[in-house]
Amino acid sequence: MQKIACVTGADRGLGLFIVRWLLENQFTVFAGQYMVDSEPLSMLKSQYPENLKLIPLDIGNSDNVKQAARAIAGSTGHVDIIINNAGIIHKADCATMLVDMDDEAMAQIYNVNTLGSLRVSNALMGLLLQGKDKLIVNISSEAGSIASNKRINMYGYCMSKAALNMQSSLMHNHLKNLGGQVMVFHPGWLQTYMNGHKNEEAPISPEESAYKIMNLVQRHKDYLGEEPAYLDLDGKRWPW
Repeated sequence: MQKIACVTGADRGLGLFIVRWLLENQFTVFAGQYMVDSEPLSMLKSQYPENLKLIPLDIGNSDNVKQAARAIAGSTGHVDIIINNAGIIHKADCATMLVDMDDEAMAQIYNVNTLGSLRVSNALMGLLLQGKDKLIVNISSEAGSIASNKRINMYGYCMSKAALNMQSSLMHNHLKNLGGQVMVFHPGWLQTYMNGHKNEEAPISPEESAYKIMNLVQRHKDYLGEEPAYLDLDGKRWPW
């Protein structure tokens, strides 16, 4: 049976390289495309015209997620892996308690980073349960770890990732009884475009992070347990 994966936030950065890894490893990939025109995705499409399916997807919009899920269901009867990669940060979220906070910005972050991945997993659950692996991979962050927190700002982002981790635990509790599992990753400090421009200060390239993550995902059965695996790029377990 052909391996099928769905990846959100596939336009660039980490999501794009996860898609590339999957294609190189003979997956058919439904790539969630937020930007109307993504040249890197278009180039991948020309390389893998049969195995790469581009799906318009805004995970912050419930109707759009449902529409995308219907389009995917129209092309396949199963999905093996859902990779919830799409996420945002917001400049206004850098405030500390000493200044006014932008709760609308925080709500937007939560809507995408936490509820967005939940919408996608929920909408594709029927297809996932027909797949072999029944695996959900959520791209979280060290910012979601309460036990290791040393920050004094980025309330919206940190809370959204902590809530994503709880969502992952709830989903894992359900899936493990149905032959599936959830994995959660801290992808490292990446050279990505989450704040609108490329973060050149970060030490890790999206390509390096994507390939390390996917090499761990390949061994997902090694990490199956009562809790979802919460890992960094080296496979080290991260504290909740």
